Amino acid sequence: VKALLIPDGSVFTRKDLDKSFPNEAKPFGAKGVAWARVGEGGEWTGPVAKQVDDALRADLNAALGAENGGLILFVADKASVVNASLARLRVYTAERCGLIDHSKWAFTWVVDFPMFDYDEEEGRYYAMHHPFTSPRAEDMDLLRTDPKKVKAQAYDLVLNGTELGGGSIRIHQSHIQDLVFKTLGLSQEDRREKFGFFLDALKYGTPPHGGLALGLDRVLTYITGASSLRDVIAFPKTLSAKDLLTGAPSVVDPDEVPMAR
Repeated sequence: VKALLIPDGSVFTRKDLDKSFPNEAKPFGAKGVAWARVGEGGEWTGPVAKQVDDALRADLNAALGAENGGLILFVADKASVVNASLARLRVYTAERCGLIDHSKWAFTWVVDFPMFDYDEEEGRYYAMHHPFTSPRAEDMDLLRTDPKKVKAQAYDLVLNGTELGGGSIRIHQSHIQDLVFKTLGLSQEDRREKFGFFLDALKYGTPPHGGLALGLDRVLTYITGASSLRDVIAFPKTLSAKDLLTGAPSVVDPDEVPMAR
């Protein structure tokens, strides 16, 4: 469970609390957004108020810096859902409150990516970036003992909260690549069947390598001041993924289906 404080919550109506906020967070996996308005003396009103005792409320007010007029939003779920949902709500509420200066360009690098994400339902790890991304040198031993603590040599360039591009350093050693595949749950038989040619190729002196790629359409969006990525794409699709120029996707002739397999 994490919380986001909006210092002046008077901007947002009950409709925002019941519909707008949940709708903004839903695409990121949130099942709902709980809230509490802060009144005089740090008292709360709203659905959460009755679920929190005086001591916890005081601690939360202190931790968040909540004062009279503030609005606190809560999301409860696994960390990835909570973080993504509150990140979106943070941007959404800042836009509504007029707190974002669109004349400024704020660049940042994101470099502390986890190597793996663990799926509780399937009981296995997945690659956060892709399975060919190299782990950090100082984390190699953790591949065998504690994979969830391994950081990847991956990086994103972000401008004003939008990812402009990203890249990584690739694995160039066969035994490291094999260990990553093993961590992802691939048996030795599967590793040889699916990636044997690649694992063998890495034994012949592949040099360390990596790179970075920028999204040209995203860069052009900022250069032109466009409000949407669709404005700088030559042939943008509709919301139903239809190409208005070519009419794609269209019906495929049954006789042509075998050729496409």
